[in-house]
Amino acid sequence: MPDYQKLYTAMFNAATDALEALNELNIGRAREILEAAQKEAEERRLSE
Repeated sequence: MPDYQKLYTAMFNAATDALEALNELNIGRAREILEAAQKEAEERRLSE
């Protein structure tokens, strides 16, 4: 069973980093952060 607490924490941290990038008007970086976190979370969920 996936550890949803770890997945939530990872996604929350990515959202925080993406918001910081947006505050710097770095939209491309924000998108990269969110896409990478989404991919990582999905891979973790499927592997557990």
